[in-house]
Amino acid sequence: MRKGLLFVAMIAAIYTAKAQDIQEPKSIGTTILERVKDEKLSIGGYGEVHYNQQISGSTRYNGNMDVHRMVLFFGYQFNDKTSFVTEIEYEHVKELYVEQAFLNYNVRPNTSLRAGLMLVPMGIVNEYHEPTTFNGVERPSVDKYIVPSTWREIGVGVSGRLSNVPLKYQVYLMNGFNGYDGGGKLRGSDGFRKGRQKGAESTFTSPSLSAKVDYYGIKGLNLGLAGYLGKTQSSEFDGLDKDDDTAETIADSTRVGISMLGMDFRYKLDAFQFKGQYIQSFINDVKEYNDKTGKDLGKQMQGYYLEAGYNLLHGKEQALVPFVRYEKYDTHYKVASNMTANKAYDREDLFFGVSYHLAKGAVVKADYQFSKDGNDVKKNFINCGVGVWF
Repeated sequence: MRKGLLFVAMIAAIYTAKAQDIQEPKSIGTTILERVKDEKLSIGGYGEVHYNQQISGSTRYNGNMDVHRMVLFFGYQFNDKTSFVTEIEYEHVKELYVEQAFLNYNVRPNTSLRAGLMLVPMGIVNEYHEPTTFNGVERPSVDKYIVPSTWREIGVGVSGRLSNVPLKYQVYLMNGFNGYDGGGKLRGSDGFRKGRQKGAESTFTSPSLSAKVDYYGIKGLNLGLAGYLGKTQSSEFDGLDKDDDTAETIADSTRVGISMLGMDFRYKLDAFQFKGQYIQSFINDVKEYNDKTGKDLGKQMQGYYLEAGYNLLHGKEQALVPFVRYEKYDTHYKVASNMTANKAYDREDLFFGVSYHLAKGAVVKADYQFSKDGNDVKKNFINCGVGVWF
């Protein structure tokens, strides 16, 4: 029923769209590439500082205060056709990552080849994750447990837009999740999250295909359709004797096949904001993988959310956006025949909050979060934060 409401909302958004500027959706990578056309060397960044406090029931909890992430990005244009984009990220002050690092070559005005460490185009937040671009202190839970953000891998592909149709496309061959590295890495509680390789000495067994199209021809509305297809990577194939059928069978049991489908929409009508996302993953060979690794990975994962907001200061330099978001996500949506679904993995969140944009690129946020799982275990949180993007 709720899944059907998401599709109804998407269709309603299409038919109620009114006069707004038609704009191509632009991720941070696209934004940096546009900057270097004028500046040759572009430097910027974004960051978030958070406070999270659980206030459930009669139990007292300490809050958590964290410089969640600070990111510097750089872009450099070598000539009219060749550019480089990278993001360097510190998480929790102590963890250093490279979030993007790819070479972009414009083969035609609206078509470019890319190679390097790139974001997987799935959902909204995985590409559009700067703190001023989304409501809520934390990124949506669906984009943590199902997608999972920030998901990036090494690969090569093509990105562009059609000249006569308002359609943007991306197609990449990429490295996949690492499902086994001496032990299983994928599990029921957080799905693929532990399998992200992030370009750090990544294990490569076979490529995965990632693709997305974005349609932006209706004023105020962006629609996205994404797909991902591949198998997880495994250290068991390193040094494997091709003629040893037994060893091949054992190695195969450390891999699963993944098919992921994503749909999303973003709609703005004057002060009104509306967005939603639906993601479903189908996983093959789960029984063999769980038997080999002792994990509890599900056979299917599903998640979606709907969010509405209204800018009370519409037309002014600042923005004050109260919002509400409902999320439903289940990493044990379906399980193998020899398993019982863990109800604790069937979760839903309801957020009420506000985003106060002090200036373009600077935001203060606060929200109240109601969380509940399939066992009717309830947790409530207060979340506050500041974010910047420049």
